[in-house]
Amino acid sequence: MTKTVYVAAAEARVGKSLLSLGIAEAWVAEGLRVAVYRPLVLTRSADKITENIIKIAKLDQPFETTVGVTYEEMAADQESAISTMITQMGALRVNYDAIVVIGSDFADVSTPIEATLNARIAANLDTPVLALISGRNKTPEQLLRAGHYTIDEFVRLHNHIAGLVASRVDSERIEEIKAELGDLKEHLVGVMPEDALLSAPTVQMQFDAIHAAIARGAPDAFTRESLHVAVSGMTLPHLLSRITDETTLIMASDRVDLLPGVLLSQKAEGMPKLSALVLVGGYKIPKQVRRIIDGIDLDLPIATSPLDTYSVARVLSEVEGFAMATPRKVREIHLALQSYVNMPEIMRRLDAPRRALRTQHRFEYDIMEQARTNRRRVVLPESEDARVLSAAAIVLERNVADLVLLGEEAEVRERAAELGLDISQAEIISPRDEALIAKYATVMAEVRQAKGLTYEHAVAKLTDPAYFGTMMVYCGDADAMVSGAAHTTANTIRPAFEIIKTKPGVKVVSGSYFMCMEDQVLMFADCAVNPNPNPEELADIAISTADTAAAFGIEPRVAMLSYSTGTSGAGPDVDMMAKATELVRERRPDLAVDGPLQFDAAIDPEVGEFKMPGSPVAGRATVFVFPDLQAGNVTYKAVQRTSGAVAVGPILQGLKKTVTDLSRGAMVDDIVSTIAITAVQAQ
Repeated sequence: MTKTVYVAAAEARVGKSLLSLGIAEAWVAEGLRVAVYRPLVLTRSADKITENIIKIAKLDQPFETTVGVTYEEMAADQESAISTMITQMGALRVNYDAIVVIGSDFADVSTPIEATLNARIAANLDTPVLALISGRNKTPEQLLRAGHYTIDEFVRLHNHIAGLVASRVDSERIEEIKAELGDLKEHLVGVMPEDALLSAPTVQMQFDAIHAAIARGAPDAFTRESLHVAVSGMTLPHLLSRITDETTLIMASDRVDLLPGVLLSQKAEGMPKLSALVLVGGYKIPKQVRRIIDGIDLDLPIATSPLDTYSVARVLSEVEGFAMATPRKVREIHLALQSYVNMPEIMRRLDAPRRALRTQHRFEYDIMEQARTNRRRVVLPESEDARVLSAAAIVLERNVADLVLLGEEAEVRERAAELGLDISQAEIISPRDEALIAKYATVMAEVRQAKGLTYEHAVAKLTDPAYFGTMMVYCGDADAMVSGAAHTTANTIRPAFEIIKTKPGVKVVSGSYFMCMEDQVLMFADCAVNPNPNPEELADIAISTADTAAAFGIEPRVAMLSYSTGTSGAGPDVDMMAKATELVRERRPDLAVDGPLQFDAAIDPEVGEFKMPGSPVAGRATVFVFPDLQAGNVTYKAVQRTSGAVAVGPILQGLKKTVTDLSRGAMVDDIVSTIAITAVQAQ
């Protein structure tokens, strides 16, 4: 499994790039092939963070694979943007052993909104989170609150926290801050002091910020870091005693009495060496003073600005540099990580087992990928429906399945063209094809001979596209059928019941739903077909649903639901679920199944341990089997409408071949997902 981490924060400029570089280099040292990924960026044309990490950590990764979607694309369609991120991340997982995902820079929307957005992205990408909080200009109490807010925001969306790092704290208060963060110590893996070098801008950045005119300076000197900004408001002796190395000094351009002395000090040993000098106010330097200046051999960058001292000082105080901009800064990063961050503990936590997150978007992505691995041929009988045609175009574009559309080819292609859809890769078969009608009517009459079906009656039935599509599946001309967008459930499943019939050992066909929650996908059954199943039928439903779950990567842990847990209650309904549970155990000893269980005991770990201690299912169920259709249907809709869960289905189970029913209210995306699910079932 690919190792991953999401380096994120609840505010800007906290040092995400430092930690990201450190983790990337640690994984490279383990011999892993490492990638870096920025899911949300201002532009895909350039990104300094990923470019520098690739360069410094010597990663073998094309830049175009490092950046995800833009803020503009996210604002236009958040759901589509997140799906794109999952797809991009999936491609990286195929090609790399480890991926460092770097959260956004808070460059476009308000901080609280973007913090939540980062938490949602991390959950959808299923990556453990290394969270950072900034101590800059914060008291220990404020930093503690920031830590709780950040952790809570990510945990609220079910993210796994791999660690918490406090950065940019007062170097003289590190121990005090560690003590104040005591109740976060289970997460805390580092406290980094403010480092002026890492946030220092270059001289050129400062000059650009104030739109200064360059008077002189050696070209290389403009790439120097400026660690401090100072204003010359004193006499020369006092000024020279107060400035420090690597300072940009702001001086009024009419203080010609100070200028020669300051410049000469740069030639003297033991005197602080400036990074740059900015002359403000717009006054011209007298010729005599300029002659003195020109006679001093210095590489010191000097620039002029017509702005006043306060304006220049305010702008320069807000200019921050890029942490990985120079080799000197990279060395400082390595030293800071070694001194203040417990990198071995971070790497240990990232290697530790954790429960995988499976959001709706991630589930849909997994289904699409699974469908592509062994593409199936799916027939769609309702080509007259614009939603079906639109879904078909998407499925074909994504290479999810090979499609057969029933209809008259000229009419279907003309309708698709009117809708602006490309269905050129679909095969279109006429349900009036005499040769196929003869073939299918002969087979149908043989299958239904005991029921008195004649060849002529079979021909009549085949005028219904659902029967025609079902016969294609039965005869092996298609692997599966998806129908129901424009017709009733009965219209879709009746032909399947009559012709395809159930698998060996299965007595009933049942209907299950994938319930896509915020952090996991559950299965509910039977919610669509059987009104009052008996214990034998309930066992069938449980086994079929468990097999469906396993086919889609959900570990089946089956809860047989009732109003009673274990022997806490009595009555015919409880006895029925207990009997069904025993039948499942007899028929499928490999399955984890328990019952009767109340819903809370099945879903909640604490309740499950209290009510049914030692159960392999209680508190951990993934498959929920309801006692009857009324309970199942009511519950899935209640959960769907009140929790925000997405219900995908019904998925018909127990048939020898795959037929899936659509809701008549299905949207295009629903049909796309259903086709993909059906294709996987048919595998």
